[in-house]
Amino acid sequence: MIQTVLNLVVVLVTIGIVMVTVLLHVAYLTYFERKILGWMQDRMGPMEVGYHGLLQPIADGLKLFFKEDIIPAQANKIIFTLAPILVLIPALVGFAVVPFGRDSIHVFGLTFRPYVTDINIGILYILAFASIGAYGVLLGGWASNNKYSLLGGLRSAAQVISYELSLGLAIVGVLLMAGSLSLVKITEAQGGGVFHWFIIPQFAAFVVYLISAIAETNRLPFDLPEAESELVAGFFTEYSGMRFAFFFLAEYANMILVSCIATILFLGGWHAPFEALSFIPPIIWFVGKVYVFLFFYIWIRGTLPRLRYDQLMMFGWKIMIPLALANIVVTSAVLYFIRG
Repeated sequence: MIQTVLNLVVVLVTIGIVMVTVLLHVAYLTYFERKILGWMQDRMGPMEVGYHGLLQPIADGLKLFFKEDIIPAQANKIIFTLAPILVLIPALVGFAVVPFGRDSIHVFGLTFRPYVTDINIGILYILAFASIGAYGVLLGGWASNNKYSLLGGLRSAAQVISYELSLGLAIVGVLLMAGSLSLVKITEAQGGGVFHWFIIPQFAAFVVYLISAIAETNRLPFDLPEAESELVAGFFTEYSGMRFAFFFLAEYANMILVSCIATILFLGGWHAPFEALSFIPPIIWFVGKVYVFLFFYIWIRGTLPRLRYDQLMMFGWKIMIPLALANIVVTSAVLYFIRG
């Protein structure tokens, strides 16, 4: 009985640490994005709140918390209220199976692992919950009773269907090579240095995954569901206050999550690129690789223009999906001849 209670305490503490860390990263990712875009566009970015604007995310959070919460008179109030929660929770739940490091920590006889849990279908678990988030976007756009919101929700539904397929197919090649759906096992299969990472034999899958992940998170140049020049703010046009903040948090949490998955699937997770650098803590390598992907997200936003919707659909169905399928066929054939 005592051991069960202790195990429960360990799990709850680990969940708390992971959630606090993720939410802090989400808050300050908005700050770093504004700063980096400012440098790219020859301006300063946030400067007023705290030293060089370091307290700007806290000020923004307080502003949204105290802002008036408005619900349109003709909106479906129940679905309008639940939609932001339906978007945010799946984004946070996915972090339960992300292994941030290798070494466990022992405190007062309790063992804390650098992840909440390891299940043998970890990647399917993440994909399943990520699919639920799309319903929140679609329902939020519909429940607002606003034509711009509805168009944004419909665009998001079509975009998710198109690019979630290529994203899932891109992962299959890695799963074939690792022989497991567990994110911990996939990471362990890439031990031994950079030449054992799956990005080398699965480079085509890496490119497909990276582009599909940008489209899945509705980021430029694929931010058609919230295109400001066409749809005001897209599916969250009618949202304000904390409900708007939930959509905002979900977008950045999803950015971090897909960057974590890319790090695990293609860049060796917590492994150092060379054995000589193994003295650096594994979690530092993991976080550093995730930051590289997040910087790439911001770089793309500051560089590329938004696609037209027909270009978005054509690129997804005529290029991304055939390329992902071809990668699966080639990977399966090579593995058959090597292992067979």
